[in-house]
Amino acid sequence: MRSTRPSSLWIAVLSFFALALPIASTQGQVIPIGPGMFPLGSTLITFAGIPDRTEVNGLSVGGFLFGYSLGPGQLVVDGSPGFTNNVAEPNIITVGSYKGVLTLFLPGFTNVFGFGFAVATIKDVPNAATITLFDGASNVGALTYGGTPDPQFAGGFAGIQSSTAFNRVELVFNSVDALGFAVDNIRFANVTAVPEPRTVVLLGTVLGVLAITSRLRTRTTRGASRAL
Repeated sequence: MRSTRPSSLWIAVLSFFALALPIASTQGQVIPIGPGMFPLGSTLITFAGIPDRTEVNGLSVGGFLFGYSLGPGQLVVDGSPGFTNNVAEPNIITVGSYKGVLTLFLPGFTNVFGFGFAVATIKDVPNAATITLFDGASNVGALTYGGTPDPQFAGGFAGIQSSTAFNRVELVFNSVDALGFAVDNIRFANVTAVPEPRTVVLLGTVLGVLAITSRLRTRTTRGASRAL
């Protein structure tokens, strides 16, 4: 009598198809949060101790790797742009014109992130800063924040919480209504280990195959016992 137990070949085939399945979107729900919403033990980056005029592109601070691209200007650690409640010396500030993207590579996964910012204008700016979150190359979500006199230059605190964990952040500032920007007091919660979506799918498929195999083995054993 031919055995009904799946062979290891079938398990390998099913695992292969699990890897070939399209992965569901990682788009999550994102909401704005204030500084008080970060849990105890969250990391705060103030750029203290970093020499003035230090280039930000390629800078590593507190486990973060900073990158700045696409802009004709320069981004450095230096003094604040004026009287602001969320930016103090030292901080990140633009030098010259800018239209770039500030990218922050996190040391791991998290679901909350925030920073103080200022833009070089004294008027209200409805779309002063935009945060876009990524899980690897997958876009998790984005929010745009307005800047108000804080109390002189426009700015504020931009905080974001996502239902989907992320490990990369891109920041874009309004280069039409303001001539530059500053960033300081970066906050993020302790990182958490999050498996890749493809790994989750594969693990679920393998567990499913093992469950089916177990059931078939049980049926085969029961059938053999009845035959006796």
